This record gives sequence, C-alpha cells and structure tokens, in this order.
Amino acid sequence: MVVKIRLARLGCRNHPFYRVVVTDSKTPRDGKQLEVLGFYNPISGKDDEENMRLKLERVKYWLSVGAKPTEPVEYLLYRAGLGRQGGPFEKFSFAALNQEQPANVDDSKDNGTSPEAIFSIGLQV
Repeated sequence: MVVKIRLARLGCRNHPFYRVVVTDSKTPRDGKQLEVLGFYNPISGKDDEENMRLKLERVKYWLSVGAKPTEPVEYLLYRAGLGRQGGPFEKFSFAALNQEQPANVDDSKDNGTSPEAIFSIGLQV
C-alpha cells in the first residue's frame, strides 16, 4: 500500500478549503482517510495565521514511515519549515533564469535594424 499525504477539498463553490490528509494513493480525492493532519485555507490570505495549521509531529511520523507528499502538500510543508533544503522545486533550475547578461557582451553587432525602428514597432530586444 502506497501512502500519500495530500489535500482533500471541502467548502463551497468558489470558496475552497482543504484538509491535509494521509490516505492510500488509490482512494479518490475525497475518499477514505487514514488520518487528518491539518488544514489549508487559500482564501484567508498569505499573511493570516489561520491560513494553514498542521500537526507537525504527526507529519514527521508519516514522512518517517515512507508517506510521499504530493507537490502542493510539499510546498505547504516547505512553508511550515519541514521541506527539503533546496525547497520543493529543487529539481528545476531557476538560477539560470535569474542570471543577468554578462557585462562583456558585444552590443556593436549590427543586424540591420536601427534601435528607433525597434522602438517604434514595439519589439523588445
């Protein structure tokens, strides 16, 4: 039996409210649960204390016995301080996207288009 830590949706239409639950991976999203570990309320805002509450000791227990969190739950655990060192998205390399261009780039190359023409057309270089 593969055990997952995932979100079960509650609440009304357009007002979601989620429980963080431990369940078998083959059960439906809102099906039978082994244990309720906490809740997550995305509507309450990011700064609000009532946004998320977890039973951290029980989460640590389930992770120690081999339960696998889903990506949204992994992000919640990272925000609660239980995530991996690199964060939940360490498999993606965002460092290459945030690096600036090197200063020694040769901008004197002429590709046949003047800067005024690019500005007037609205293209970005």
